[in-house]
Formats: sequence, structure tokens, C-alpha cells
Amino acid sequence: MSMFGDGLDAAVQRAFTRPVPKSAPAQMRYLVKQLKGTKAVAQMLRISQRTVERYVKDQIKKPRPDLAARLEREVRARWQPQIRAKAREKAATIGGIVIDTRARLGYTAPIGSTDQDRIRHLTVALPPRYAARLFDAQERGASDQQLREIAAEALKEVYFQDGGRRAGSLEEVRFTDIEHLDFEL
Repeated sequence: MSMFGDGLDAAVQRAFTRPVPKSAPAQMRYLVKQLKGTKAVAQMLRISQRTVERYVKDQIKKPRPDLAARLEREVRARWQPQIRAKAREKAATIGGIVIDTRARLGYTAPIGSTDQDRIRHLTVALPPRYAARLFDAQERGASDQQLREIAAEALKEVYFQDGGRRAGSLEEVRFTDIEHLDFEL
């Protein structure tokens, strides 16, 4: 599971205008419609085609926890694609993205000065270009580590350097031991 990727997805999903189907049969019917058949859904969820058909017909209603999680994830990933795209576009061009985190943060500056890493709780509005970089990297399948590096660079510029008004010579911001991470568009 990707903490950064999941956080970005959750922020975008808050823009949904209609609720995601809740029951397993409704979720299964949605996926069958999206993937145009029970066979494709069965392969994606790693279950039999017959099982998919039984959910679609309301003959089974309660999946095992692992299947329920896969089903939920696949439905959410496909739900309201136009609204998802609009939310990302707006964040990347106009609105930016807010990162709310409790993590170990510190930095290195030249002259050997270093701010001792410490647990900080930050809520920082990042400009649209960082939202764009995060979403673009996520689309390209970036790892959690790559997303963390973009976020660290954004925090360096916006929080530690205050957009160039202070600490101009920071070399690196460390962003580790994340206890909490949330994004808001």
C-alpha cells in the first residue's frame, strides 16, 4: 500500500458528487458494466466467473474481507473519472493541494548546520505546480519514495524557505517516520 498514493486518491475522491456503491452486489454490477463482462471482472478480482455472476444476481451478498477490500479499491479507482480528472486539473492549475502531516522532519544546510530531525505536525498549502508534479508522478506509477521526495522538496520551498524569504541555502529536507499524512484539494 502506498501512503502517498492513497492519500492523493482520497483527496480526489472527496470531490465525488455521487456516493460509491456500498453493497458487494452493487459494486460487482458496476465493475461488470465498466469492464463489459463477468470474465474480465473475475480475472481482475482473482475469483471465478461463476462467483461474479452470483454476486450480480444477489445470490451472494457478503464477500470475505480480502475480496471486499479488492472490490472496494477497484470500484473507487474507476468511479466518476470525469470528476476525478477535473479535481486533479483544478489542483494542478489553480487551487494547489494542502498537505497535513505528522512526521519526522529536518534539514541540512551548507556550513555544516543541521536542524535536528524532530516530529513536527505541519499543515501546509502547496502551490499548484507541486499538486501537478505529485499527480503526474502518481499517474506514471511513481513509488511512494518518489512521491515523498516531491513532497519534501515542496515543504523545503514553501515551509522551510517560505518561498525564498528565508533559509535560501537549504540543501535537503528529510521527511521520514510518517505517523499521519493527509491531502486536501
